Amino acid sequence: MNIDFKNNEILFLEGETGIVGIVKVAHDNKMLFIATHDNQEIVQFLESDDIIAVSNFKKDKRTIRSQAYLSREESSPLIILNKDHPSTKRLETVISIGDEVNLNCNIIPGTHPEQNVLCSCDSLSGLKIIKTPTGIKLNKEFDNFTIEKF
Repeated sequence: MNIDFKNNEILFLEGETGIVGIVKVAHDNKMLFIATHDNQEIVQFLESDDIIAVSNFKKDKRTIRSQAYLSREESSPLIILNKDHPSTKRLETVISIGDEVNLNCNIIPGTHPEQNVLCSCDSLSGLKIIKTPTGIKLNKEFDNFTIEKF
């Protein structure tokens, strides 16, 4: 299933107990900074059609928009916490940036350094989001989505 949207729009995939917002990186050769728990810095170069996916368990679109804006426009770094970090139990909003995102409700925080797995609610779990030049492709049909101005 393909869903097209513009660089000035945000796509929301809504589940029963959570929501995922998706925007395009929209800038060529954008650098993403990733800070790891073991004092490493990873720099990932992104393409304009890569996606920023933000998952939120409070179904708060404002929070999703804010996090997407910070990542896309302000180059806010991603912080990777290890699985034993006490903050992993309190996170209500998590993010993944790249060319593909796999939504999953059964992950252990801090155990997916490849960054293409994103924690989501049960009803969104199993969705695979793949970038396309004009939007995204989902691995299965999904009809509970909206597109809004970003």
